[in-house]
Amino acid sequence: MEPVNVGLLGLGTVGGGTVNVLARNADEIARRAGRRIRITHAVTRDLSQNRLCDTTGIRLSSDPYALVDNPEIDVVVELIGGESLAKELVMRAIDHHKHVVTANKALIAIHGNEIFRAAQEQGVMVAFEAAVGGGISIIKSIREGLAGNRIEWVAGIINGTSNYILTAMRDHGRDFADVLKEAQQLGYAEADPSFDVEGIDAAHKLTILAAIAFGIPLQFDKVYTEGIARISSLDIRYADELGYRIKHLGIAKRREDGVELRVHPALIPERRLVANVDGVMNAIVVKGDAVGPTLYYGAGAGAEPTASAVVADLVDVVRALTIDPNNRVPHLAFQPDALTDLPILPAEAFRTAYFLTLDAVDRPGVLAEVTRVLGVLEISIEAILQKEPSAGAETVRVIILTQRTEERLINQALSEIEKSPSIVAPVGRIRVEYLD
Repeated sequence: MEPVNVGLLGLGTVGGGTVNVLARNADEIARRAGRRIRITHAVTRDLSQNRLCDTTGIRLSSDPYALVDNPEIDVVVELIGGESLAKELVMRAIDHHKHVVTANKALIAIHGNEIFRAAQEQGVMVAFEAAVGGGISIIKSIREGLAGNRIEWVAGIINGTSNYILTAMRDHGRDFADVLKEAQQLGYAEADPSFDVEGIDAAHKLTILAAIAFGIPLQFDKVYTEGIARISSLDIRYADELGYRIKHLGIAKRREDGVELRVHPALIPERRLVANVDGVMNAIVVKGDAVGPTLYYGAGAGAEPTASAVVADLVDVVRALTIDPNNRVPHLAFQPDALTDLPILPAEAFRTAYFLTLDAVDRPGVLAEVTRVLGVLEISIEAILQKEPSAGAETVRVIILTQRTEERLINQALSEIEKSPSIVAPVGRIRVEYLD
């Protein structure tokens, strides 16, 4: 059979990795796909730039529209990132009845509903495994491997930059700003790191995971998002003393009254496997009613790990070229007319435990005052840790670990506690997830 011709939008880190993986494993990939897959065209902003791959036999151009419009190309691989241009090119490719592979999580999280609807109408596939978890095949695992399960929750470390920073803070007792600067020097964080450290990147990925886990539309704008900039080395040390690790998690949880979608730092018991995932690695736990909890671990970014997912999508597309479009695996795991509009719950409805840190005037009765407020709101205490005051200090640091409660009750409690002249506001708060 004739090879399948691929046009590559972007020859950066992942684009170069894709070229290398396809070239190195060409025979093995053809055996799996049933046809050879060859990159015939590629678009790059700088035609004179040195490449991380051999582009012999690939026609290079700086015009993405010409590549998308080229009738010789069967599949367009979008690796340029961003939203506006990427969306325009992907929609144009779909209009030309071309299949699309993308690693663009922002594109899918924000515009995926529109893109998948257009693809359905044109009878083409849009594959996006590389958008979440890099080389971890998490989308295929949930969408196909766990298709017999009712997914109860998904939680994990889905941003390597934040995980690297928290790991270095814990291992070396360093402050956030110091480690962030190092992460930028090492290339783990961008010059503008806000997408990573403020949780936006993780929220894009969680949006996608929740949609395929629960059969709901993509709803990025409803994800509660909190970054790691306020986590201190002291928070990490106190969490250690109580037997916990602080990780930046994406959590999607199905409840009877709706779905929790949240990205934030969280304490995890140190005995959990995901609590021991360090550096730039990713790990995602999926809880199904039949299979129980399953863990997916691996490189969440990088040239060849992400290229691994891109090439896997290309193999899927090639395998499906002769399949009736109505019988292909649905983009979001559930048939398009079977998606449910479960409500996305507001932050005040979250149910979890809390790690509270407060500075109290060092005098009798202050701690009793705090526990009274918690007791009135029926917030049970799991543990209290009171640190020795520094020489000459007028306040003492108190750490309180609560049992599970509703966020609205914690909000009420902290508002009341912070009114006390004996408490130095604000009170620190980090959620606790047991992943059980």
